[in-house]
Amino acid sequence: MMNCFKSIGLIGAGLIFISSLQAQDQDTAVLSPWEHSLAMNFYLFQDPFIFIPTYEVDKGHLHLGARYNYEDHKTFSAWVGYNFLGGKDLAYGITPMAGVLVGQTNAFAAGTIIRLDFRKFSFYTESEFVFDVVAYNNDFYSGYFYTWTDLSYAFTDWLYAGMSVQKTRLYDTGPYIQRGLLVGGRLYDIEITGYFYELFSEDPFLILTVARDF
Repeated sequence: MMNCFKSIGLIGAGLIFISSLQAQDQDTAVLSPWEHSLAMNFYLFQDPFIFIPTYEVDKGHLHLGARYNYEDHKTFSAWVGYNFLGGKDLAYGITPMAGVLVGQTNAFAAGTIIRLDFRKFSFYTESEFVFDVVAYNNDFYSGYFYTWTDLSYAFTDWLYAGMSVQKTRLYDTGPYIQRGLLVGGRLYDIEITGYFYELFSEDPFLILTVARDF
């Protein structure tokens, strides 16, 4: 079972790497059909410090993704999904996904990414359910639900702010669901967002995200 998970994880990583090479090999005078997104998330609170890199690739309806430390510590996940895109006044993107986790947690997962944009308002939610196969094979059920949801308003082309809600099992502090504020800005092609969760509780913490699309 462990070898199976590792093989699937390596295949997912290989697909993402190949797509990256294909995009780079194209003539620079032609708009690449591959869209890349790289994000570095820093969880800033009491020990341990957590660094979470994520990488996504989209081409039309195809969505590929890779994450580390996202669902659990020292765990890599690879994802494949299908993009449903449309809308004019209300632009939308809905991406159901399937994934596999390898590392401290070995599991299958199912998730969805939803993006909505209406004028200066943006809504983003990402949810997934992780089914721990190793724990299940040891004669007990183990799984958990994770979600991250943002609602923001763009004051200018480079400044936005809003609210955020998340549920994660990366740490064992604070309430079941964490609520907070977000403030972000864009500088050239770099986007920086600060998430301030549980500001008025005994366990406030900050997430700093640095992202770039290319």
